[in-house]
Amino acid sequence: MNNKKHLALISVHGDPAVEIGKEEAGGQNVYVRKVGEALAEQGWIVDMFTRASDAQQPKIVEHRSNCRTIRLTAGPEDFVPRQEIFSYREDFVREFLEFQRDREIDYDLCHTNYWISGWVGLQFKEKLSIPMLHTYHSLGAVKYKSIQAIPMIAATRLAVEKDCLEQADCIVATSPQEREHMESLVSTKGTIDVIPCGTDIKHFRAIGRQEARTRLGIAPDAKMVFYIGRFDRRKGIETLVRAVGQSRSRNDERLQLIIGGGSRPGRSDGIERDRIEGIVKELDLEEITTFPGRISDEDLPYYYAAADACVVPSHYEPFGLVAIEAMASGTPAIASDVGGLQFTVVHEETGILAPPKDVEAFSAGIDRILSDPQWQKQLGQNARKRVEEKFSWNGVATQLSDLYLKTLADSKDAVSKATA
Repeated sequence: MNNKKHLALISVHGDPAVEIGKEEAGGQNVYVRKVGEALAEQGWIVDMFTRASDAQQPKIVEHRSNCRTIRLTAGPEDFVPRQEIFSYREDFVREFLEFQRDREIDYDLCHTNYWISGWVGLQFKEKLSIPMLHTYHSLGAVKYKSIQAIPMIAATRLAVEKDCLEQADCIVATSPQEREHMESLVSTKGTIDVIPCGTDIKHFRAIGRQEARTRLGIAPDAKMVFYIGRFDRRKGIETLVRAVGQSRSRNDERLQLIIGGGSRPGRSDGIERDRIEGIVKELDLEEITTFPGRISDEDLPYYYAAADACVVPSHYEPFGLVAIEAMASGTPAIASDVGGLQFTVVHEETGILAPPKDVEAFSAGIDRILSDPQWQKQLGQNARKRVEEKFSWNGVATQLSDLYLKTLADSKDAVSKATA
């Protein structure tokens, strides 16, 4: 890129610089950080804006040349549940505009992530006259179908999501399934491009299983089922635990269930972990179940490689980053047959798809893979190949860069025609 462009990546509630595995730190945080870094390598000047959630954290974190996270003060500098952050949206807009003015930066375009950021981006589009692109990461219209207690913020969220689709210059869907949901459940208006999420195929690699198990202290002949992610009811961890409880393999002394992910006592994820531990105890699975807590970026590839299967039992996932991390590591995923997981996981080729919340189906999937090591190995090899071909971060960033440049060109043409 001859003339470097300034990009504002907006992720109000998902801090790109935060330690992954903490509360409210999951796939979106990884997506924004990795996309930002890869785009910087390709010549963009990338500022990633988020809300300061800890007064002790630095306000600016430099990740690499031309890529940094900027934490704006919007509300208390403390953890705020996601559903309450929208209350501080106007503070965030004001702080962003002050930062831009003080630093004398003219952003060429913004790319917002999640509906709260989408509202913010629509303000920037209007106030700064810059193009706006948006990635949902999760659609309220889909999410609210799978839960009984609809939050008070639901109507606001649905309205903002509709405005984003109809008013943004382009929506970035992470799978064909997500695009279909937008068109059928949100609005028939709007421009949508499909660009998947990615993964670091050098970091998540086909490490030898025995090497991985030796490092982690796992027996060479163990039958290991692995989950990694937030403790949240929508992640379906209960389905996994009950599936293991029904599995034919549960009486095999080699079976190990590892449920990884951070949690904070008293917070929503800590409460959910307590509930899951209660179910483990109820099903008498305590001896085979381990909760290692937050797993470091350094160790995570070894957990994936050590596993016979990685289970992603979410009630809904617009993409499903864990699935491709596992697949990149040569481990098949047993995943819910929903959303983007239908795109990332190819049933009986790179893993197994099962209906969400279907304990019997997940149990059968676990049994199939654990009972057939040769098939499990073939699934893993197919999975690695699929990730190499479709889901590297550099490839994702190239597609996004091309889309940004096209959007800028289209915007310039529209302005020229309007003033002609």
